Amino acid sequence: MRDAPAGPPAPTAAKDDSAPVTPGTWAARAAAVIPGGASTGSKRPFALYGRDEPAAPTHFVRASGYRVLTADGRELADFTSALGSVALGYADPEVTRAVCDAVAAGTVSGLASTLEVEVAERLCEVVPCAERVRFLKSGAEGVAAAVRLARAATGRDLVLGSGYFGWLDWWSDAPGVPQGVRADFRALPFDEPDALTAAADAAGRRLAAIVLEPVQERLPSPAWMRAARAACDRHGAVLVLDEVKTGFRLHAGGYQAYADVRPDVAVVGKALANGFPLAAVLGRADVMEEARRSWISSTLAGETAALAAARAVLDRHAREDVCGRLWRTGEAQMAVAREALVASGTDAALLGIPPMWFLRHADAARETRVLERLAGLGVLLKRGAYDFPTLAHDDAGLALLGRALAEALGAETLREDAS
Repeated sequence: MRDAPAGPPAPTAAKDDSAPVTPGTWAARAAAVIPGGASTGSKRPFALYGRDEPAAPTHFVRASGYRVLTADGRELADFTSALGSVALGYADPEVTRAVCDAVAAGTVSGLASTLEVEVAERLCEVVPCAERVRFLKSGAEGVAAAVRLARAATGRDLVLGSGYFGWLDWWSDAPGVPQGVRADFRALPFDEPDALTAAADAAGRRLAAIVLEPVQERLPSPAWMRAARAACDRHGAVLVLDEVKTGFRLHAGGYQAYADVRPDVAVVGKALANGFPLAAVLGRADVMEEARRSWISSTLAGETAALAAARAVLDRHAREDVCGRLWRTGEAQMAVAREALVASGTDAALLGIPPMWFLRHADAARETRVLERLAGLGVLLKRGAYDFPTLAHDDAGLALLGRALAEALGAETLREDAS
């Protein structure tokens, strides 16, 4: 595996005005003012480690490449890549320069930015289904907007979906969501063509859209996507792909380019702007033009810092095979994880695909111990799906991952043998 290109220096110790503190102090301070301890659900202490007061870091002060400096002064090799929102590496020099230039020029005004036009044009060149583009700030917003457009275009309400689509009400059964809001959503099982076809045929002329997250712990069968495309064509519905995770990771053009599938609308985010908040809803012109009739707008949707980051990301993809490197780096990471699993004899499973992989433990308490022990050894892995390779991950990080996994998993095996 190639070493990462030279980038900014690794994080150094915090200065006196940011003196290291114990992890518990920051977790306690956060819990006192932020419900759950973090505004991003997957960064809550419980989500990270499986308990609210973990014996492991919960906050960072700097991030560079694939390394983060924690609030208590530790350096971790981070394989979560900020939930997949970073594919080039933290504080990538090219992206950072582009963002700084945009900030210096003023990120917003009473007029739309030329960057909005430029990045939209570039996306239309890269993503197969893209004829028109609208920008928003999060993947959840983007998929909700895609569903709104599909309903406006068809004049129908019923949506079938398979995957995770964010926190917004239209599909969620979380407390606080009125039943009526999601009454026109039906969940589909992943990669079951017959079930999809049956549900679509039962919906018939009520069907507005089928919304699919294409990768859910594994690649789907081609038959599933063919069934979705055929059902939408048969019933006059809109096929939406949630490519928030897969866009600019599996392929620059997303899963649709990787698998030669043509949705009517897609949503990309996360790796699109390498950690800056941006999502793009893109698709067939006639469906996207429904945005003229249905009000979809956000004050900062076109601010230029995130758009400048996206342009820098698009430039990198134009120059080199970013996604090919992500696949190869992920394959190497999965290989050392597999070796550690075999050596330890643990029943944990290695799942996912190289650009987005993870470990699944049968026992939650054991998973917590392994993750905390890994953090103590200098490695941050995600609890559940997924861990994500970046261009910054290098051979040194790969070796550290292998050593840490072998030690953490081996310690659990010894613990179980002793008991």
